Amino acid sequence: MNEITGSYAAPQGKFALVASRFNEVVVDRLVSGAIDALVRHGVKPEAVEVFRVPGALEIPLVASRAAKSGKYVAVVCLGAVIRGATAHFDIVAHGSAQGIARVALESEIPVLNAILTTDTVEQALDRAGAKAGNKGFEAGMAALEMVDLLRRMEAGNAR
Repeated sequence: MNEITGSYAAPQGKFALVASRFNEVVVDRLVSGAIDALVRHGVKPEAVEVFRVPGALEIPLVASRAAKSGKYVAVVCLGAVIRGATAHFDIVAHGSAQGIARVALESEIPVLNAILTTDTVEQALDRAGAKAGNKGFEAGMAALEMVDLLRRMEAGNAR
């Protein structure tokens, strides 16, 4: 068996972070976590660009533009959708997730979904660095790994 995995080595190229302003107290922590992961692993801060959008439903469009621009090796999508009293939560959570998945498949570069979908603000904060790790950090790490994995696949190099 030959198993191909990616590493966390910093690649040449830039990273786009697409972050919603809605639920900013949570999203800012996710953005910080993603930047921390990338910079800790050798990505220069100037190689990270953050695009702010109004809410989670606007993320896929900007992610698509970034992915198709050819300027970025990966796109990390960051947001927080917190359940309210209406079905709007389901529409936003489903629509943003589907849009991000479509962008990844169409662009063929790593497009990571770190949009939290939680029942409460407390749960969102827990996943943004309080008690349950930082999902932004995890998305940054996954972006590094996926960039390297896809490069290894293209080169035919398995390790």
